[in-house]
Amino acid sequence: MSTATRSLPRTVGAHAVLLTYTVIALFPVILVIMNSFKSRAGIFGAPLTPPTPKTFDLIGYTTVFGQGDFFHYFQNSLVVTVASLFFVLLFGAMAAFALSEYRFRGNTLMGLYLALGIMIPIRLGTVAILQLMVATGLVNTLTALILVYTAQGLPLAIFILSEFMKQVSDDLKNAGRIDGLSEYTIFFRLVLPLVRPSMATVAVFTMIPIWNDLWFPLILAPSEETKTVTLGAQLFLGQFVTNWNAILAALSLAILPVLILYVIFSRQLIRGITSGAVK
Repeated sequence: MSTATRSLPRTVGAHAVLLTYTVIALFPVILVIMNSFKSRAGIFGAPLTPPTPKTFDLIGYTTVFGQGDFFHYFQNSLVVTVASLFFVLLFGAMAAFALSEYRFRGNTLMGLYLALGIMIPIRLGTVAILQLMVATGLVNTLTALILVYTAQGLPLAIFILSEFMKQVSDDLKNAGRIDGLSEYTIFFRLVLPLVRPSMATVAVFTMIPIWNDLWFPLILAPSEETKTVTLGAQLFLGQFVTNWNAILAALSLAILPVLILYVIFSRQLIRGITSGAVK
């Protein structure tokens, strides 16, 4: 039996498993988007079927845009996410370059110390973080969220990027030094372009927890001026009555940035993941 014939069942099995996982992962997203275009009776009467002319209704979206300042919540989430991603990628890449390029006493211990941030959830320090923000007057500001999310994303960014930066050719960096380039020029013009796939991977893995987070916006920035999308969606949850049309519409709108980011960086993300697997 040829190798191609033997590998065919494995290939079919692998694709079947991946297809099953994809269906399971996408099913809740499709269900939320599909039911956001239904009336309340359609949601509870036939939640698993697409909207029909009888059940189609945009009441959820009209409620979202009519009640509450959804565009303002969306803008707050966008500002917090983009700013946090910028600082995570910048400081994470610089720290990863230093750890991978320079050998100094405590280099390994420093890497292990930063890796602890991946294993220890930042929510364990919520009380201390809240006390710090109160002392510095940053409660109910977007700055508080940006600082927390930057600290939350740095350990994973440094861990991933340092492994990729170790693969960058030393000859290339030494050639730049011989030509008189500064370390900053070598970092920004030579090293960063070569690790763009890993940067995209870090951006996607960092962006999703930030965008979807409810914990820290509820604790650090619950005011109307600083509400994020996830916190703004709580307006439609009541103790006795819940507006499911508005909630599903708000969640559908909140999914869009994640999908757009994945479409933009999908190729870089796949390259980063597969390169890490090969390494």
